[in-house]
Amino acid sequence: MGKSVRTPETDDLCDAILSLQTVDECYQFFEDVCTVNELTSLSQRFAVAKMLTEKKTYLEIAQETGASTATISRVNRALLYGSDGYAMVLERVAGHQKS
Repeated sequence: MGKSVRTPETDDLCDAILSLQTVDECYQFFEDVCTVNELTSLSQRFAVAKMLTEKKTYLEIAQETGASTATISRVNRALLYGSDGYAMVLERVAGHQKS
């Protein structure tokens, strides 16, 4: 994480997220913390990341998710040059789905 992102407040937010134990708890927390648009944007970006790792085209992703090409490009840049957060989480989620 860059200096501007890692703060005591974001550390507290990360700790709060790590304390969640069920999907229902996640919904409760995120519905309080985020607006509907913010939560929709986060989930859309995650869907885009998943589809990019599945080698779907920008056109397929845009049609399926409604994401703009700018959003798809931003997520792709994060996948290629980011902190590997998407890759880590996508791998873990895939592992849970196989179990």
